[in-house]
Amino acid sequence: MTTIRELARRSGVSVATVSRVFNTPEVVSQHTRQRILDLAAEIGYLPNGSARTLATKKSNMVGLVWDTDHRRPGWRHPFLQEILVALKTALSAHGLNLLMLAGHDAAGPDDGQRYVRAVRQHNLDGAVIIDNGTRDPAVLALVEAQVPCVALDLRVDGPTSTYITSDNAGGAALAVRHLVERGHRRIATITGPLRTWPGAERLVGFRAALAGAGLPLADGHVVEGDFYLDGGHAAMDRLLALDDRPTAVFVAGDEMAVGAMRAAQAAGLRIRDDIAIVGFDDIEVAALIPPGLSTVAQNKPGFGTAAAEALVAMLHGGDDPPKPTVLPTTLVVRGTT
Repeated sequence: MTTIRELARRSGVSVATVSRVFNTPEVVSQHTRQRILDLAAEIGYLPNGSARTLATKKSNMVGLVWDTDHRRPGWRHPFLQEILVALKTALSAHGLNLLMLAGHDAAGPDDGQRYVRAVRQHNLDGAVIIDNGTRDPAVLALVEAQVPCVALDLRVDGPTSTYITSDNAGGAALAVRHLVERGHRRIATITGPLRTWPGAERLVGFRAALAGAGLPLADGHVVEGDFYLDGGHAAMDRLLALDDRPTAVFVAGDEMAVGAMRAAQAAGLRIRDDIAIVGFDDIEVAALIPPGLSTVAQNKPGFGTAAAEALVAMLHGGDDPPKPTVLPTTLVVRGTT
């Protein structure tokens, strides 16, 4: 491996000058800088990332806090995967990389400082937070430590933090109004986990739109789900067992909606003719599963891009963090309605 001393000797400059080329290039003349970079490429020199981090106190790395709860398969959820791809792409465009920060080990002690320690240990420039709705003390400690943070679907408030979310209540209202326009009067909902901000907000929008249409909310027509396939199936089973079974269901997540569709079909019902279903997210499978799931689409790439841009803005200046971003939602009509 070519060392920095060898590159300095061949370039006819000091080791300090070579170091400046890779760490603070603006203080080296363009001619000298280009000459050293050209020679570095020719002889295969690569700067030591760890040493550069120590020198500049910057790692060009961002921590990803994605504590989905060790009991749930959160990593595979298609909605979160699409956001992650967009986030990684947008950060890479700014020369930043993602480092996954370890979640809580349920078997071990935890003082609520694990993410703060990880950020300091790796000299991370900032963090992106995807929380599971538990208001994890370790996440709140990260915000309180004034680490530049952007949270997704989690309201955070601090001098170096902001958040990105969707118009969850407005999107739920779009779904209900669509079902009302289709002539439905007994409309139920399968919510997301109500401890999560999206789960709670989508229920607020559902209730408001139902009241706005002058329709009652029957007993038992709100069933809490969990954003996963089996949870949607179980929740729909409960709704179908009611004496006043709904004719339409707003399901606050597409993966749950697919489970709900399976439950309805297993009960011998025809989707759309016997029971209409609207989901939320517009994950890829929504357009593929017959007869096509009507859903409220979130701007998933927009989540990742907005988070990256907000974090970069904090890293490059401004005394105040960017204002929170609320992304619009749209209704996509398919065969289930």
